[in-house]
Amino acid sequence: MTEIDGRELAQQFASDNYAGICPEAWSATIAANQGHAIAYGDDPWTERASNAFRALFETDCEVFLVFNGTAANSLALASLCQSYHGVICCDSAHVETDECGAPEFFSNGSKLLVAHSAEGKLTPSAIRELATKRQDIHYPKPRVVTITQSTETGRVYSLAEVRAVADECKELGLYLHMDGARFANACVSLGCSPADVLCFGGTKNGMAVGEAVLFFDRTLAADFDYRCKQAGQLASKMRFLAAPWVGLLESGAWLRNATHANRCAQYFARQIEGIAGIQRIGPVEANAVFLMASDEFLNALRKRGWRFYTFIGGAARFMFAWDTDLSRVDELCRDLKECAVETRQ
Repeated sequence: MTEIDGRELAQQFASDNYAGICPEAWSATIAANQGHAIAYGDDPWTERASNAFRALFETDCEVFLVFNGTAANSLALASLCQSYHGVICCDSAHVETDECGAPEFFSNGSKLLVAHSAEGKLTPSAIRELATKRQDIHYPKPRVVTITQSTETGRVYSLAEVRAVADECKELGLYLHMDGARFANACVSLGCSPADVLCFGGTKNGMAVGEAVLFFDRTLAADFDYRCKQAGQLASKMRFLAAPWVGLLESGAWLRNATHANRCAQYFARQIEGIAGIQRIGPVEANAVFLMASDEFLNALRKRGWRFYTFIGGAARFMFAWDTDLSRVDELCRDLKECAVETRQ
């Protein structure tokens, strides 16, 4: 347990954003801090990071590094749309629920066309329904489909599901964008399956800050560097965004980190089986576990110092990170069992 200013900083499971920087990212950052390097991305670290992505995906993709996921998603979608276009997404997609209208803002008004899904996944039939719903000039023209991998509800699109969505997009003449804030967690069991544009998340995978926007069709990246500059996303000391990627990708830590987080989520799910008063919602496919319990139960858990979010549908979400300590998971499980006893009395 870490201490700062006399306060203990106990590991929590409210978000994988709570975790610190993994050793590989930290070491690469320290190495990049030696001497001077050319600014604005014309440095060896940015080149190495870009080439590491190209090697990983075995394609000559165009790579841009930005500070956060909201910028990555919003600027990527804006690059695919005009202001009169529509973006098809799920009703629980991060671009719909948690980005404060940024996709609409950066695209100068492209409208999100929202499909309902109980599992947080878009299906080919839902895409087709929205894409063909109206063809008149009074309605936004569908242009892009965005899917989240893994989803806000902790689900993972299978490779077959991604291919089916991609095939539907191709048939309908739509671009496919993938919000991959937790792409690494999905890759643990699936491997990598690129869309037209992928936003690859680093922050939740062991970096302090930083996401990568990958264009597999390089023609779609035209003037994206200008979008980044205008949106305040062009880092002057770009090597400090790039170096952690070098550490993650060249060492393979990106996959090890995600594997550990996913395994911790599965461990937690096994440990809490049979506890009275809680119900696990959905399968554990990435690094999230969702629990349904009464307000009394959840408040009792909060009083014991645990932090968590009550999420889509009212379930309590527990997230596991690259640095999750299983002994701390055991403490949470013990408290869940004790809360179950307290709330039965």
